[in-house]
Amino acid sequence: MSDSEEAVTAEEQPSTVPAGIAAARAALADVPAEPGVPKLDPILNATGVRRAFGGLVAVDVAHLEVQRGAITALIGPNGAGKTTFFNLLTGFDRPNRGEWVFDGRRADRMRSYQVARAGMVRTFQLTKALTRMTVMDNMLIGAADQVGEGFWAGLVHPLWKRQEAANREKALVLLERFKLIDKRDDYAGELSGGQRKLLEMARALMLNPRMVMLDEPMAGVNPALKQSLLEHIKDLREEGMTVLFVEHDMDMVHEIADWVAVMAAGELITEGTPDQISADRRVIDAYLGAHHDAAER
Repeated sequence: MSDSEEAVTAEEQPSTVPAGIAAARAALADVPAEPGVPKLDPILNATGVRRAFGGLVAVDVAHLEVQRGAITALIGPNGAGKTTFFNLLTGFDRPNRGEWVFDGRRADRMRSYQVARAGMVRTFQLTKALTRMTVMDNMLIGAADQVGEGFWAGLVHPLWKRQEAANREKALVLLERFKLIDKRDDYAGELSGGQRKLLEMARALMLNPRMVMLDEPMAGVNPALKQSLLEHIKDLREEGMTVLFVEHDMDMVHEIADWVAVMAAGELITEGTPDQISADRRVIDAYLGAHHDAAER
């Protein structure tokens, strides 16, 4: 076979790269590795976000844009302000100043439930499963705009019967997907730590989010469930969702992240691809100390 024939044959072969990964890579291909760098199509755009507790400045992020449809990791040493930044963006805390726009809507004045309804949902480092409710009830409580939650409407069964049936069907599909279907009638408090992480992620999807924010999704998870969680996060990207997650495990970051933002002492110090970040002196200094090389000698 000639070189030209081989080239044609190669072009005819379908790409083995999933569509979500290909789109994310294309969107970030020419983005320079700099803190606060503009993105091609940001779903989240935050500027001048500051949160101080007395004299301690926990977060002071000048600018951050999160690319739509990509998986972005937010990393940094303990105490860098990552979870506080998450809390601010999702309405669980209030900044001293700053503003951010989510999917074209000003979100810094929204309360947490309004942020979730707008399409940005989150999970927590310490899971928030309602332990004395069943797994199914945990799922159903995550559905939005439930007619039956109103006092008068709740008294009229036909008004909410069809909606609840649809919510239950959706919950069953998600529980099957996250391999929790056999646990649907168990109390959430009976689940393992890893299963609670899966439940929290599944419940978040009851809202049909456009962006999912995961705070240390792998913390306290056994290796078998860790791989399952990794695959579920990848699936979110393939379904068109944006993912922003906090993580310390760089192996995981390399495996699933399209882009990495690095915080230290409350500030965003750099951004880039996983490979760029791993070789960045600012990141090495932030994790190990600026004088770690001298200390070793």
